[in-house]
Amino acid sequence: MDEFKETNDLIQQRIQKITDLKNKGVNPYPLRFFPNADSQSLIANFDPQSTEKKSFKLGGRLHAKRVMGKASFAHLKDKSGLIQLYATRDDLGEEVYSLFKSLDLGDWIGIEGWLFQTQKGETTLHLTSVTLLSKCIRPLPVVKEKDGVVYDAFSDVEQRYRMRYVDLVVNDHVRETFKLRSKIVSEIRSFLSKEGFLEVETPMMQPIAGGAAARPFVTHHNTLDLNLYLRIAPELYLKRLIVGGMDRVFELNRNFRNEGISTKHNPEFTMMEAYMAFGDMETMLSLTERLVISVANAIGKGTKFAYGKDMIDISAPWKRVTYIGIIKEYSGIDFSQVKTLEEAKAKAKSVKVDADDSVSIWKVCDEVFSTLVEPNLIQPIFITDFPKELSPLAKSREDDPNYVERFEPYVAGREIGNAFTELNDPFDQKERFEEQVRQREAGDDEAFMMDEDYIRALEYGLPPTGGLGIGIDRLVMLFTDSHSIRDTILFPLMRPETNS
Repeated sequence: MDEFKETNDLIQQRIQKITDLKNKGVNPYPLRFFPNADSQSLIANFDPQSTEKKSFKLGGRLHAKRVMGKASFAHLKDKSGLIQLYATRDDLGEEVYSLFKSLDLGDWIGIEGWLFQTQKGETTLHLTSVTLLSKCIRPLPVVKEKDGVVYDAFSDVEQRYRMRYVDLVVNDHVRETFKLRSKIVSEIRSFLSKEGFLEVETPMMQPIAGGAAARPFVTHHNTLDLNLYLRIAPELYLKRLIVGGMDRVFELNRNFRNEGISTKHNPEFTMMEAYMAFGDMETMLSLTERLVISVANAIGKGTKFAYGKDMIDISAPWKRVTYIGIIKEYSGIDFSQVKTLEEAKAKAKSVKVDADDSVSIWKVCDEVFSTLVEPNLIQPIFITDFPKELSPLAKSREDDPNYVERFEPYVAGREIGNAFTELNDPFDQKERFEEQVRQREAGDDEAFMMDEDYIRALEYGLPPTGGLGIGIDRLVMLFTDSHSIRDTILFPLMRPETNS
């Protein structure tokens, strides 16, 4: 309570400063200011032997201030880093120097001055002009450092996610994470473009939620009086483009799935999906390895890097194991020999996996995989040969139609993608959809819906095609040593704030 009162008092003091400036005819929120330099470029290129007093303009937040009578030191933090400031009453004049002394940490200011080097050897900007650009009314959290360890007063994780704008101000590593995310996305685009893929856009509101096993969000179009679903995947639209002759397409897309929130899941997330005519599972497997390695090299990580306590090696080739085989390795259960749902649940229970809500043998099997296998998949690995029931859009293996040509890449205990040889037989696809509809009617609200128009598209002919999806947020987690997906999403979904 005392802390709240103290903060509220500081807010009122800063609001009073705004009122005082306005009473003096000073606009505390001027229309514009145009910097012509940034702090780190100035520091890097400064020649301390030069006697030239060239003027530079910078803009940023006031980071620190030490007032010493007629002269003061401060630090400005701009987009590139920190630079020391030196202000004197003689150079600025009484009115501007008084303004400078009244500034609060976090205020946005525009400054002008010339460079010199202090006796301690620090490059410093000698100020000739100071302008308040925007008042920081709410005090910023204080960041302290002791013995090389940073102690952040803004340490409540939920508040950091909720007020990302503050998190970005006080935590440099958070800004660096999102800069790196931007580089990762840029490199993915560049890599796929060089591979001959065309970037496209598909609908985010769809009349049928398809392309993945997930519960959708529902919205409504008033004019058409039509219920629509927020996209759970762009897959069926992208494959329509392959039918249309666009032989290599990809989309960096936002997907929405009405599911739980965890360190690996956010209801709104980013995927990259790519489809390649005359490709197959093997083609996309090679593409996955090359893409991930290309991104790692482009951002300076290389093929060997630390993730938490583990050293990850993404050098090709990645290990390959079958879905059934690795489940047997970690659980002792051979699900290819399980005949009934009751037997599957009993076997799952014997290894302490709760699968009571599962509606089929393979759904039970997937619960066992998620619980006992996935956390152990630290080094890059391709899980292959999934059951047909769990893969309604993938083509069956020729030697055993109960399994499909599909793989999922795993690293650091998480799935980062999904890929397969695409099913292009409209008769087989319709039967798969019909089975999915039966599963929905049996209570599986994540099962696929029937998409008659997609069947019609396949009837015009889809060539042999390989498809790949990679979770961008999870890939960023890997490359930024982040252990929650929320650390890679600028504005993750949060519960509404309460006043109690």
